[in-house]
Amino acid sequence: MAARKPRKAATKRELAAAKDAIQEHTFSVLVDNEAGVLARVVGLFSGRGYNIESLTVSEVDQDAHRSKITIVTNGTPMIIEQIRAQLERLVPVHRVADLTVEGPSVSRELALVKVKGKGERRVESLRIADIFRAHVVDSTNSSFVFEIVGDTGKLDAFIELMEPLGLVDVSRTGVVAIARGSQNM
Repeated sequence: MAARKPRKAATKRELAAAKDAIQEHTFSVLVDNEAGVLARVVGLFSGRGYNIESLTVSEVDQDAHRSKITIVTNGTPMIIEQIRAQLERLVPVHRVADLTVEGPSVSRELALVKVKGKGERRVESLRIADIFRAHVVDSTNSSFVFEIVGDTGKLDAFIELMEPLGLVDVSRTGVVAIARGSQNM
C-alpha cells in the first residue's frame, strides 16, 4: 500500500484570497411601482462603483403597485453584503432576496440572435439551433432570427457557436429569476 502524501494546509493568504473571491449574485428586489425608483436603485450601484451585469424590471402586482427588479451583480462577499444592506435601506424597497444564497431558485434569460448566411452555413446554423432548442422567429432568404431561452451560460454558448456562421446582431433581456417553492417574495 502506497503512503499518502500529507495534505498541505492552506496558508492565511490563500484563505483570505478565497474569502475575497469575486462572486456573482442575483438579487430580487420588491419595490413600489413609482417614478424614480429604478433611478434610485441604479444610482446606488453607480454611486458606489458597483457593476450591474444584468437588470430587469417588471410590475408584478397591479393592485398593490409593486414591481420586481432582478439584478445580477458581482463582488467579494463583503461587497455583496454591502449591496444587500444598502438596497434594504432604500425607501421604496419592501424586500430584498439574494437568490444565490437563500435557497433554490430558477433563472432564465431570453435572447434574439440574428444570423446571416447561405448554403452550408445556413444549414449548420439551423442544426445548432435545433440542438439548443432555439426557435426561428423570423426568416429571409439570407438570414434567421432565433429566439433562445435558458441560463446565461447556454445563451453565451449558442452565441459563440453562431459567430463563425454569420452572427449579425444579438438582443438579450437580462436575467429573470424566482425562488423555488410555494413562498411568495
